[in-house]
Amino acid sequence: MISHILGLKCLICGKSYSSDEIEYICPDHGDEGLLEVVYDYDVVADGFKREELTRCPDFSIWRYKPLLPVSPETPVPPLHIGYTPLYSNPRLARQFDLDAVWIKDDGRLPTASFKDRASAVAVMKAHEKNASVITTASTGNAAAALSGICAAVGKPNVIFVPETAPKAKIAQLLVYGSTVMLVRGTYDDAFELCLAASRKYGWYNRNTGYNPYMSEGKKTAAYEICEQLCWQAPDRVFVSVGDGCIIGGLHKGFKDLLSLGWIDRMPRLMGVQAEGSAYLYDAWQNDEDVTQKAAIAPDTLADSISAGLPRDRIKAMAAVKETEGAFVRVSDIEILTAITDLARSSGVFAEPAGAAAFSGLRKAFEKGQLQTGETTVVISTGSGLKDIDNAMAAVHRDGATAHHLEPSLSALDKVISATCKL
Repeated sequence: MISHILGLKCLICGKSYSSDEIEYICPDHGDEGLLEVVYDYDVVADGFKREELTRCPDFSIWRYKPLLPVSPETPVPPLHIGYTPLYSNPRLARQFDLDAVWIKDDGRLPTASFKDRASAVAVMKAHEKNASVITTASTGNAAAALSGICAAVGKPNVIFVPETAPKAKIAQLLVYGSTVMLVRGTYDDAFELCLAASRKYGWYNRNTGYNPYMSEGKKTAAYEICEQLCWQAPDRVFVSVGDGCIIGGLHKGFKDLLSLGWIDRMPRLMGVQAEGSAYLYDAWQNDEDVTQKAAIAPDTLADSISAGLPRDRIKAMAAVKETEGAFVRVSDIEILTAITDLARSSGVFAEPAGAAAFSGLRKAFEKGQLQTGETTVVISTGSGLKDIDNAMAAVHRDGATAHHLEPSLSALDKVISATCKL
């Protein structure tokens, strides 16, 4: 037992369990019985004060260890995970008539995506369970995160990804030494195979929307945002949504801070979905029950947010509804445009899923969903180097090109004269 954890609660029936009574899901609902970690905030508050963070030299997610579901004695992975930059962008604030726009760049994490936050917790929980092998299914980023962190601690792992995953992400897995299973099918097919394999072989399962501790790793971004803003919660946070675990984790993080009195209000959470993978947007728009809504056939170039049946859909829907936020739907063309626009306005190079959040900010502005003078955070969840093919597609759409020339000033003069851009 970990002293500051009261237990696990089923998000469907409300049944509670002790943290050592059950591992992943509520057995009354099959694989859909999602659990949430419940904390004893009085215990946390007695032993952990906000002011202590000003003296903490550890600028990683472990500065918040008393608010995480791991034992104080569990060794942390050696990679530096967390406390990614939060960049102020006055130009974008003026463009969208906001008081401030901040870009949270999680492409700066060790494996270049937000998913390192969850995988770090997964590796620690696996250590606590004495698991010999860890496994996950992923469209690429969660897999790379687990792969890299396992490499850092010497832990064997088995990764299931669709064989259509971007080559850069598959390369990461192989470089880190993972056992890689390229599934001829969708992410959902990979997910189901991973579940079956973990049961058969006894591997520790890191799957999003199945392992309740993954939201806990992802919530650390909410802590960082508020600390970086001097504990003034932003009015809105835009984040891309596929399985729903990131937005659900952010919601949990902000709820933690509100419960502790560290912030005085809850930001509105704005979940951005690709038009071809808009399960949650449609459910929110039509007031559908996500526990009953059937899967869809996703089709989007933003592989990281392509999900036919979002596994953390209950948490994702609660995150938007309980904060009076919204889901925003953007097209693949809008996502491609956002890759170059975000890069040129902020210097942050995002993969399609990361740029989708910025595209969502623009769409919300166009639809009149923002209020003048608000403070807004946009989370870029992964580096553009994860998907060079779509990055090149984005610049080609924009008409950008490199110039080929002989190594002489006269040749350079001709190019400059022809382009008239300098």
